[in-house]
Amino acid sequence: MSCSDTHMDLNDPLTVCGRVHSIETFGTVDGPGTRLVVFTQGCPMRCAYCHNPDTWQFGIGTEKSVKEILATFNRNRAFYRNGGITATGGEPLAQPEFIGALFEAAHNDPQGRIHTCLDSSGIAYNPETPEKFERVLDNTDLVLLDIKHSDPKGHLSLCEVGSERPLAFGDELNRRGIKVLIRHVVVPGITDSPEELAGVGRIIAHWDNVIGLDLLPYHVMGVKKYEELGIPYKLADTPAMDGKKIPELRKQILIARALERKKLGKQ
Repeated sequence: MSCSDTHMDLNDPLTVCGRVHSIETFGTVDGPGTRLVVFTQGCPMRCAYCHNPDTWQFGIGTEKSVKEILATFNRNRAFYRNGGITATGGEPLAQPEFIGALFEAAHNDPQGRIHTCLDSSGIAYNPETPEKFERVLDNTDLVLLDIKHSDPKGHLSLCEVGSERPLAFGDELNRRGIKVLIRHVVVPGITDSPEELAGVGRIIAHWDNVIGLDLLPYHVMGVKKYEELGIPYKLADTPAMDGKKIPELRKQILIARALERKKLGKQ
């Protein structure tokens, strides 16, 4: 069932369509196990280090139905026994009807329940209209939550948008008790300072649902895409992050988190 030959009915999740940049059939870094990874098209952020600028623009990409995506998953289901489906982007929460329908259908697939993972910054979440996101969150098993920058001004400078909605999204995930794995890209001279790392630790200390922390070293592998798209690359003079430093930087965040949780009276 393609989007061109079916009528979309939000009450029938299999008919719901969304705009997709690409699909990775054997992803191993976007959630537990081997996964089908759906890269949605469109993102309101302009993070300086983004390695997928080709996913930014809204209104382009390929229309895919939930039924088509689940058919792709089920053709390779044997390889996904310990995995599932991950929605990333772009920003998947910018298409809440589509991702909500995809995750609901995954949880109710006739061949067996499929684990669902949302890789998001939370920028498209609107706390004033939480009902728009209920279907997504009611059917999400794990969130990979990207903390871009702990300081509001730093967040605005790095991503060209504020941090209010991502933080509100984190609060909503905590309220719901949805498991969260924190991700933070470490950029030399921007997000690797002791102050920034401590700030990240203080933010995540308020959330009881955090099950892990991944620090991702900044790399320059996406620069060629900017050249092809004619987009200036803001970090042209920034070197790749030394991966050997990551364990110590991660330790700094965890220490700050522990101290903050102690102040808050949390375990």
